[in-house]
Amino acid sequence: MVVTLVILAFSMFFFVQGKIRSDIVALVSLVLLMVFGVVSVEEALAGFSNSIVLMMLGLFIVGGAVFRTGLARVVGQKIVKVVGKNEDVLFVAIMLVTGFIGAFVGITGTAALMLPIVMSVSAGTRSGPKRFLMPMAFGCSLGGLMTLIGTPPNMVVSDALVKAGYPALKLFSFTPIGFFVLLLMIAAMFPASRLLCKKKDVQKEREVHFKSLRELTEEYSLSRNVTRVRVQNDSPIVGRSFADLKLPNTYNLTVIEIERPGRGKFFGTSTRMLAGPSSVSMGGDILFVLGDSADVKKFAEEMRAPVISAGETGSPLHFRNWGIAEVLLMPDSSLVNRNVLETNFRAQFGVNVLGIQRKGAYILHDLKDVHLESRDTLLVQGAWENIRKLSASNSEWVVLGEPLELADSVPLDHKMPFAAAILLLMVILMVSNAVPPVAAVFIAALLMILSGCFRNVEDAYSSINWESTVLIAAMLPMSTALEKTGISGMIAKELAENLGALGPYALLAGIYYTTSLVTIFISNTATAVLLAPIAMSAAAGLGVSPYPFLFAVTVSASCCFISPFSTPPNALVMNAGRYVFRDYLKIGGPLQIAMGVVMTFVLPLFFPF
Repeated sequence: MVVTLVILAFSMFFFVQGKIRSDIVALVSLVLLMVFGVVSVEEALAGFSNSIVLMMLGLFIVGGAVFRTGLARVVGQKIVKVVGKNEDVLFVAIMLVTGFIGAFVGITGTAALMLPIVMSVSAGTRSGPKRFLMPMAFGCSLGGLMTLIGTPPNMVVSDALVKAGYPALKLFSFTPIGFFVLLLMIAAMFPASRLLCKKKDVQKEREVHFKSLRELTEEYSLSRNVTRVRVQNDSPIVGRSFADLKLPNTYNLTVIEIERPGRGKFFGTSTRMLAGPSSVSMGGDILFVLGDSADVKKFAEEMRAPVISAGETGSPLHFRNWGIAEVLLMPDSSLVNRNVLETNFRAQFGVNVLGIQRKGAYILHDLKDVHLESRDTLLVQGAWENIRKLSASNSEWVVLGEPLELADSVPLDHKMPFAAAILLLMVILMVSNAVPPVAAVFIAALLMILSGCFRNVEDAYSSINWESTVLIAAMLPMSTALEKTGISGMIAKELAENLGALGPYALLAGIYYTTSLVTIFISNTATAVLLAPIAMSAAAGLGVSPYPFLFAVTVSASCCFISPFSTPPNALVMNAGRYVFRDYLKIGGPLQIAMGVVMTFVLPLFFPF
């Protein structure tokens, strides 16, 4: 018991600290439980064959196909755009659409999908996206409550019931309580969201979020960090590609545009083009160089490309045939801890990285050596078509600056009907109980791959969030250890004796708020794994039905609003919405406490003691 508690404390400490990936912490805990003989090898590895983990793998593939084919994006855009620009109607529509998509796709993917859509459709509103993004994040978490597959804690409590001899929960067993909680959230956030948008800040917020290309260049100080140089005919760079010159390595500079004078005899007009690795410079070209002025000066002297002074004739920095956009890194992006040069954005997607916004500060120099961090915002420049490809090619980042109208003009992927039909088939199989739920998910995942909803099998595997999968697989044996050593029973006994004496409602409140407190510090999945057996034992000790207590665990684990880091959607909207920690505390704190009071009395109505 002591060893288990020490390992649990060790895990909690590193989960909260966040310096080591959560899946690595969970694996270390798993190994320690085996080494000290708390659990057997079979018990330790049982998590990796658990139906929850296998179902999660399949659901990641199904959700990835829904994104790859553009199905979720088109559905979200069309529904939200129908409501127009009325703020109040738009608010309700965003919450409902987010909840609906989150019920089938997963909360992190839903947040990544809805973020650019909400940023675009809220452009014409008076309040701007700050009023909508935090409610959207909360809606993602609550949408997952509406189906068995919406969020891992739902599957965890269902598994706990099966282990205790109760029938497994169905796909829509969660829908009544989940939909009620979502409606409750809409009612609560409707007035509360206005507190995020004080009148004096409305115009400021709109300026921050709805930036024209010119405003973006000013925000990132591009006008002061981009220097024009004129290539002389005898310059060593004439006739050589920029990839061959290796300017980022040699001079710490990046050429982002080329202005080429017209060659006509009488009316030569200059042309502007986006610079890339294969671009070749010619004599007379004007290069727009991004970098520190000292580095530019050195380059200009050595390469015989004198700097053009501000007084000389020449067009200023502008973006006519291409654009710039901000790209927000997802919390679990594989680019985290890699430097900009390693990301290969320029060669792979045809876009230049011009700057990085991190925690309100701007990084504009020595970009190639900057190691990216979670929730960094990258300013990229490229053709809109390339920016669109960047948006559609990966789920590890979210493009914030792509106009909604541009996305609408993109032809729909021809595999979208297949993805919709397969998703519907999965739901029918799960509702009808024709096959076990995990089999229904695997059938859908295989059909998504075989029907070509992914480019290849590797693309399907890349859609799996391995960190979340390994986390839950490695934490499930901790639940076994807590039960095996009697810790769960001991805690449940204390809760039952101290709170149970006051009645089942008091015990239910105790379970709810304990879960709520733990979820602030560690993931909702890990919290559900730890608290589900305690809730089950506490209900057994009081001799009442375990259903309201287990639902208290999963609802509380999903209703964590007090911290920007408690759920992926909360973290994702923090930079995009320009929120600070006190915004979550001000809005989410009272909401989290009030939700616990309401759920204490509502859950027994849906699931009697």
